Amino acid sequence: MGSRRRVLVLHTGGTLGMTGSPLEPGTFGAQLFEAVPELERLAQIEVQIVCNLDSSDLGPAHWAELAIRIASSWGKWDGCVVVHGTDTMAFTAGALAFALSGLDRPVILTGAQRPLSALRTDARRNLADAVELATLDLPEVGICFDGLLLRGCRAIKSNTRSYRAFSSPGVEPLALLGTDIEIKGHVRRAVGPFRCDAVFDPRIDVIYLTPGLQESWIAARLQQPELQGVILVAFGAGTLPDSGLVSEIGAAVARGVEVVVVTQWGGQTDLSLYRNSRALRDAGVVPGGQMRISAAVPKLMHALAAYPNRETRRAYLMQDVAGERA
Repeated sequence: MGSRRRVLVLHTGGTLGMTGSPLEPGTFGAQLFEAVPELERLAQIEVQIVCNLDSSDLGPAHWAELAIRIASSWGKWDGCVVVHGTDTMAFTAGALAFALSGLDRPVILTGAQRPLSALRTDARRNLADAVELATLDLPEVGICFDGLLLRGCRAIKSNTRSYRAFSSPGVEPLALLGTDIEIKGHVRRAVGPFRCDAVFDPRIDVIYLTPGLQESWIAARLQQPELQGVILVAFGAGTLPDSGLVSEIGAAVARGVEVVVVTQWGGQTDLSLYRNSRALRDAGVVPGGQMRISAAVPKLMHALAAYPNRETRRAYLMQDVAGERA
């Protein structure tokens, strides 16, 4: 018994623990070991119920609570599993990757497409896989789903009907779970001591450019009095229409609003490629590298709350903190 690794399981809700039709939150802790008895063979497990919510109801306050719970018991466990609904799991994974720096053990998010109580559920495998991964030398925040371990800050939900609900385009899985667990060589290692900085400023907006989008509407959004940051989801490698929009963005940047540009397809931003992208560069925006929206949102929120000095904040936004940019 004493040789088993120790794993903290934090439950936040989601399909995995739901019951009934339509699905509603169930009693997760009581059914866990009965439904997945092999968990007790994999590790010594402590279950904590953080909340029991649909993941669409989770946000920055819950991200902070999760990070604090993980950090407060840092010396007591060898790994952590966060059970989470799939719809916003990638946002939470990104948030934890930025709030918890210097990780030397795994933080694994998982969930399910069908409840633990359902026939043909994927919940049992995902839970067992996640707990086993949490006992290994994998010092990253990851998403474990359908036999894959993905870097959390690069994962996206890409399917609502298949058991392979998540993917990480452009980045190979950190591990493959088949008859054996194959850990890949690009797992990141901590370069400094563990630190928890569980702060997020939610006063940001996400502007997704589309052809014909009215400039006056975007201008009004950029002039919101409490606005602190914007994720601008641009065309191509970072272009926007040749209009007065660039001057509105430049004015927002001059007022202190941080504007981060990401691409609609998740590829690398290049603000030197075209005239319409160089205009954004000259306006003072921050290129987002290869960040997905689900990583850019928590990173910008975290940067605004954690780095009041603008020069330091912009340097942080340009840094590849957890593998989110490159």
